[in-house]
Amino acid sequence: MTIAYSGLPQRIDTTEAANVLLRKLTANNGPLMFHQSGGCCDGSAPMCYTAGEFRVGGADVLLGELVIAEIEQPIKVWISLEQFEYWRHTHITIDAVPGRGGGFSLETPEGLRFIIRSRIFTDEEWLILKDEKVHLGNGELVLVG
Repeated sequence: MTIAYSGLPQRIDTTEAANVLLRKLTANNGPLMFHQSGGCCDGSAPMCYTAGEFRVGGADVLLGELVIAEIEQPIKVWISLEQFEYWRHTHITIDAVPGRGGGFSLETPEGLRFIIRSRIFTDEEWLILKDEKVHLGNGELVLVG
């Protein structure tokens, strides 16, 4: 569940496996955040950081805020504007699977890694979302596309 875009179809969600790992990481590190990596060294993995550890750019898009049972603060999920323009038709689910996480992501020593699972929005979801503005890292609310 997300709260940033309350009442709209969700752009981001998690699996229960991801929630279990996020509870552990929160207990060990405090409040968390995600930034959906756009490629390079870590592919296009969702990177998990302590909240505020990763400097969000002015043109990064807030996909949503994850509300997870037993985690006090919502987890903000960001993506670069350029990548969001390609993926704006896509619902993203963060999952956790066995393997080695990205070099800077908090799950790396846990023997698990975060991955994304995606699907195209339904026609009904897209009709609602296509004309909705999104929050940028600089505080602006803009229409993308």
